[in-house]
Amino acid sequence: MNPVKKNISILNTSLTSGGAEKVISLLLKELIHDFNVTLILFYNKIHFPIPEEVEVVILGKKDHDIPFYEKALNVFKFASKYNEVIKRNKIDYVVSFLAFPNLLTGIISMLNKEPKTYISERGFPSDNTTSKTSHYISKVFYPLLYNKCDKLFSNSVHINNDLKDNFGVKIPMEIIYNPIEQPKKVIISSTLNTVSPLNIITAGTLNKRKNQIMIIRSVENLKFDFTLSILGGGELKEYLINEIDSRKLNKKVSLIGKVKNVDDYLVKSNCFVLSSFTEGFPNALLEGMAIGLPSISTNCLSGPLELLNDNKPVSINNGEFFKAQFGILVNNDDHIGLEKALTYLNDNPDEREKYSQLSLERSNDYLLKTIYSQFKDFILN
Repeated sequence: MNPVKKNISILNTSLTSGGAEKVISLLLKELIHDFNVTLILFYNKIHFPIPEEVEVVILGKKDHDIPFYEKALNVFKFASKYNEVIKRNKIDYVVSFLAFPNLLTGIISMLNKEPKTYISERGFPSDNTTSKTSHYISKVFYPLLYNKCDKLFSNSVHINNDLKDNFGVKIPMEIIYNPIEQPKKVIISSTLNTVSPLNIITAGTLNKRKNQIMIIRSVENLKFDFTLSILGGGELKEYLINEIDSRKLNKKVSLIGKVKNVDDYLVKSNCFVLSSFTEGFPNALLEGMAIGLPSISTNCLSGPLELLNDNKPVSINNGEFFKAQFGILVNNDDHIGLEKALTYLNDNPDEREKYSQLSLERSNDYLLKTIYSQFKDFILN
C-alpha cells in the first residue's frame, strides 16, 4: 500500500453484470489514482474487469445462489471477516453498495469507530424487496443499521425520499448518478433522418420488473417495417419466446441473450426502449442515450424522469405519450402509449434526429470523470 494515499474499501455481494456492479467497476478505475483500494465481495462471481492495483477479498466460499436462511446466517460470519479486513488494511473509508452489504456496514459502524462508513442504496426501496419477509426485514433493520452509518448516497432523489419517508433513515443523504464511459462509437444523428426499418432495441434482465412483454405487445400491431432486439438473459426467456411465437413475430423480434459487447448492438439500432416497472437508475437507458439513440421509457420510479425530463413532473394520459426534454415518456405497462410513441418516431424522422442529438447532449452530464469527482468529494468531505 502507498502510505501517502488513504485506504478505502468497497463492499458488494459480487461483481456480476448488474447495474451496481457496473458502477463499482467504473469507479475502481478512478479510485486507484487517489486511494489504496480493497474490493470486498461476498461471493467469487466476477463479470467486470478489476484493475490490478485493487486488492480483492472474497468472504464466502459458496455460490451466491443459496437459500435465504443461509444468507441470514452469513451475516454474522461475513461481518466478522469484513471487520478483520478493515482492521488489517487500516481502512479509512468504508463504502458498500446494495441492501445486504449496507446492513453489514451498519454493523461495522457499531463494532469499529475508526473508519468513516458510507452506504449506497441502488433500488427503489418500497418496491425492491422480493417477499413479505424481506420487506419486514427492511422495515426493521434499515432504520436500525442504516442510521448507524455516517452518510448515504443513492442514484435518485426518489430513492432518498422513500428511505426518509417510509424507512426512517435520518442520516445525511446525497445523490450521485451512475457514471458512464464515453462510447468508442456513436450514432451520427443526421443519419437517423433517413433510416428504414425502425430498428428498436432494449436491454435488461428478462424478468417481470423489466417488463419486456410490454414492448412485444406494443410492436404486434405496428403498421410499418421494424425490428426489435432484446438483449439480456433471465427467468422469463421461455415465456417471452412463447409470446413472440404466438404473435407470429419471429421474423421481427429477436432474443439476443446476454452479451458483453452491448454497444455493438446499440450503435446498429435507431431507437431505445426501456419498459421497466421500477428502476434504481437505468444504466441501459443511459448507455443507449450515450450512443445517440432517441429513447422512449416508462415513467417509472426512479431514474427515467430525472434522465429524460430533468425530474420535472409530467402527466400522461393512458394510451398516450409525452415528449419530454431529452426523450419520450409513457406510463407503466401501457403498450398502447408505447405503440403510439414508436409510430411517432417512425413517422417523424426529424424528431429521431432531434432526440438523438439531445441524448448525446444529456449523456455528457454522466461521464465518468464528472461523476467520480462528485463521488470523491462525497468521500472526503
